[in-house]
Amino acid sequence: MMTALELCDVAKSFTMHLQGGVRLSVVASVTFSVRAGECVVLAGPSGAGKSSILKMIFGNYRCDQGQILVRDGGRSFDIATATPRQMLALRNNTIGYVSQFLRAVPRVPTIDVVAEPLIVCGTPRGAAHAKAADMLQQLNICGALLNLPPATFSGGEQQRVNIARGFLPDLPILLLDEPTASLDADNRAAVQKLIAEKKRHGTAIVAVVHDENVREAIADRIVEVTQFAAAA
Repeated sequence: MMTALELCDVAKSFTMHLQGGVRLSVVASVTFSVRAGECVVLAGPSGAGKSSILKMIFGNYRCDQGQILVRDGGRSFDIATATPRQMLALRNNTIGYVSQFLRAVPRVPTIDVVAEPLIVCGTPRGAAHAKAADMLQQLNICGALLNLPPATFSGGEQQRVNIARGFLPDLPILLLDEPTASLDADNRAAVQKLIAEKKRHGTAIVAVVHDENVREAIADRIVEVTQFAAAA
């Protein structure tokens, strides 16, 4: 399978402006690739930089050096140098992201929150709602809940809405930051099934998962992030 994502010698640090401008190095020399249909899990202790790597791939953080190459159709883009317009296009067409927290406009129904990524890309509202309802049903959210805003849900329900929204678009690359952290066993199993389906369809996945059982179930390869620890 072709390489869908490649990180080459990537580094990230933060400037602590409230601490006299101290520069805090997070990771350095991050180098790995992900093939289409492969799930790579980033492992390491809390604070090692796993989520920071995901955020650099998604363009929320700018890396200090290196390349983050993604394949979009027949072209490759370097996220490290991408313009805001290019990043918006990549997020619509190439890179999906399930963060640890759901961010949704208050009072918007769940069905609209989940269907929005499809509607933005031109899918008719009725078809987008039908696909969203099917995805939510796989995550045990259905019936009257579809028309309620996620703000009224429990933490676990909100996370399932978050997962449904991220998994719904058929994108080449999917980033997962602790997608099963607040879920019970049945819903963890449902997410594992969705990940397996994405892999069968050729999606390249990078995941951060602390649950060892989930990690073993979904990972084709594990990248230990401590090897990228920045020098003190």
